[in-house]
Amino acid sequence: MKEKLYFMLSMIIFGAVGVFAKYIDLSSSKISLFLSLFGALFLLFIFLFRKQKVSWALVRKNAFVLFIAGIALSGNWIFLFQAYKETTIANAALSYYFAPVLVIMFSPLVLKEQLSLKKVMCIVVALLGLFLILLNSTMESNGNHLLGIGYGLIAAGFYALLTMTNKFIRGLDGLTITLLQLGLSVLLLFPLVLFTDGFNFSSLTWRPIFVMLLLGVLHGGIGFYMFFAGMKGLKAQSIAVLSYVDPLTSLMISALIIREEMTMQQLIGAALLLGSIWFGESGISRAKMSDS
Repeated sequence: MKEKLYFMLSMIIFGAVGVFAKYIDLSSSKISLFLSLFGALFLLFIFLFRKQKVSWALVRKNAFVLFIAGIALSGNWIFLFQAYKETTIANAALSYYFAPVLVIMFSPLVLKEQLSLKKVMCIVVALLGLFLILLNSTMESNGNHLLGIGYGLIAAGFYALLTMTNKFIRGLDGLTITLLQLGLSVLLLFPLVLFTDGFNFSSLTWRPIFVMLLLGVLHGGIGFYMFFAGMKGLKAQSIAVLSYVDPLTSLMISALIIREEMTMQQLIGAALLLGSIWFGESGISRAKMSDS
């Protein structure tokens, strides 16, 4: 029960990130950098508090894969936060949640997993749902909704790369992997921000600094910690179903708190997209459970 609560709380935290990112008056690369930095520092504190040790031999063995994962994590956050800035929270979250479909599409090539007819049907239905969301956005005159959805899809591509890359990491626990990837993200994003935006903090007020600190600790630190702590005690089917708390949280925040309107066409598209992924993931999980 405790693991399920941890995992659900992590999904709620992940689903609420759009509210923070949308209203922080900083570039997406800066938000990503500070999120990685504060999250890494928080997890480092947890790491040291638990007196956990790192096997540097295993780190060196996984160095290349960890580096690719660090790039994927950095790109994922940059484009996701930019998506939140350009379009509604609902559009950004739904386009970003196309990532599981991309994993299914590329898993035969990258992970050598068989693509069944059921998975193909899920991809087709998800594409139909995405098409309805995109079609609705072309009719809206306010905001750069298509651009925002495009950024969300690029973020989904990076997240799919991160998901598949992590499957090649061997011997390291979840907390160590997350801490290393956040640390690598800081090292990658620092020169990017330095040579593009620069670090001019004279115009910053206390509010964006506080929100960034809260975002880093809550999303980058506590969220990931609860994510891995909860995942350890849950079966694959439970993880697949509970993962839907993330996009549903985003949709509820979009509709109830931010008061962003969703048309019937968007709702149908969202139902098709999320429903197809749920159908595919829950089926995959049952197959794994029956094999074990």
